[in-house]
Amino acid sequence: MARSECRPHCYHTCLLVSKCFGRASASGRRRWSSSPPKRSEPVPIFDWPLETLRAYKPALTRQPDFTAFWSETLAAASEIPLDPQIEPTEYPADGLTIARASYSGWDGARVQCWYLRPAAPGIYPGIVFYHGYSGNRGSIYDFLGWASQGYAVLTVDCRGQNGDTSDPTVYPSGHSTGWMTLGITSRDSYYYRGVFVDCVRALDFMESRPEIDRARIGVTGISQGGGLTLAVAGLDRRPRVAMSDVPFLCNYPRALDVTDQRPYNELIDYLRSHPGQDESVFRTLSYFDVMNLAPNIACPTLVSVGLLDMICPPSTVFSAYNHIDGTKVEKEIRVYSFGVHAVVGAQWEEKLRWARRYLKR
Repeated sequence: MARSECRPHCYHTCLLVSKCFGRASASGRRRWSSSPPKRSEPVPIFDWPLETLRAYKPALTRQPDFTAFWSETLAAASEIPLDPQIEPTEYPADGLTIARASYSGWDGARVQCWYLRPAAPGIYPGIVFYHGYSGNRGSIYDFLGWASQGYAVLTVDCRGQNGDTSDPTVYPSGHSTGWMTLGITSRDSYYYRGVFVDCVRALDFMESRPEIDRARIGVTGISQGGGLTLAVAGLDRRPRVAMSDVPFLCNYPRALDVTDQRPYNELIDYLRSHPGQDESVFRTLSYFDVMNLAPNIACPTLVSVGLLDMICPPSTVFSAYNHIDGTKVEKEIRVYSFGVHAVVGAQWEEKLRWARRYLKR
């Protein structure tokens, strides 16, 4: 199991301009000092030392019916007709076929996507891209490089966020601003149940295309998209490779211990306004905690983490990564010692190498 440690020089040094430097105690609560910690090896600005992170493998928070819940959910989803649609669109790029695409998701949603592939006839490996929180499927331009390298690309909207995919679900209770607490009073009504299913069904869309090699489909994403990448790999055996950057949706209890940044602060806002619901909220979240799905991942997995990431703290990322069984699948985490919540060029190049290794052979 390889591990890499990378130190880019241009990572938001403004984060370090402070009179106080946060560290987390073993209990997970912040403590503060007037000077930066002395480091035998890189440590986050507010989380645990790297050696502690590498060993951090908290107990899973799966409920007794966790596996049954997801088996029943995916079985119900499989009964929904996919109805994949393709609408070719003109775009000023040579050698590629580009289209608007859509398919039926959970609870009546129509998931909107971009679909790009080489124009020449042939059978191609596929990559599904999932986007970050409050984002969307992105611009066609963002994915030209992947398609030009011989991949068929599907880039997927998350329901109700900042794209063209609406969320038809009617939620039974109140919520804080954003999407993190929609339907959070129950696992059955929670927002991310629909999102996870929509993302798994992207694999169905790829398999519906005659030009896709079903044995060579990868999944990838950043932040929320990184969490969804790991979730899909944990829910479905079809991905050939998973490439997850600075993943969100990992170890919610730990996240709320060490960060108050958006979007985790939506949970804090909700719990502040709804005292006494802590136990039920964390019970619901446990079904959608990527850490609890990580042991199921059965494909080679590449993860990146920034030690200065205050949005998806390093300990939350490692808690999921460390539960991937490295004795059964290849896994690697690339540690960016001065990395914030972003992906640098070196990581994109590593993803290209992984995609070539697992999808081009």
